[in-house]
Amino acid sequence: MADPAYIVNGVLEDGEAWVGITTTTLGSDTAVVTFTSTDDGQVGDFSQYMDLTIISYARSAETATDRQLNMQLNNDTASSPGNYNAQNLRGNGGGSGLAGVTTDGPRFEIGEIPAASADANIFGATVTTLFDINSGKFKSGVSQTANDRDGSGFVYLWGLTWASQAPITEIDLYDLYGGDFLTASSFSLFGVLPRMVA
Repeated sequence: MADPAYIVNGVLEDGEAWVGITTTTLGSDTAVVTFTSTDDGQVGDFSQYMDLTIISYARSAETATDRQLNMQLNNDTASSPGNYNAQNLRGNGGGSGLAGVTTDGPRFEIGEIPAASADANIFGATVTTLFDINSGKFKSGVSQTANDRDGSGFVYLWGLTWASQAPITEIDLYDLYGGDFLTASSFSLFGVLPRMVA
């Protein structure tokens, strides 16, 4: 099996240890964006990474002002109880420190994105990092999101725990209410390697 492009003659060439795995920019409205490990020792094989980071630039096609960007891992859809736990802080321009908690849910909320009734051409930005994705412990993560709707947008910060010891091999992103992501929404996945160079 050939070495991935970031390893040259057995040496890790990427000093920052961030590897761009893939980017998906939607050519049509799409309900679910999925990232799956290739399990082949190449760039897309999640088993080599310590952490995964997803950068989303998204808008919902649904008739509403905003929608929830949600995530499920490894097709884990169990509920009552579920394995997804989160705490969040929210600011909306009129107040801060609005806090919430989700326990035993069937998914993570990781972002707020504008929808079709919001001002045209506004997309929401979300950065989500999942830590120690191949460890034998429960997985943790953080997600930050922001979208401006001419002064009526949101910023959020979530702390995430997935109550599973399984390695993360699949990530699904979708609108909680079943709507599509709008054409031109973009999702990039990065792997963070263990540091092997000074």
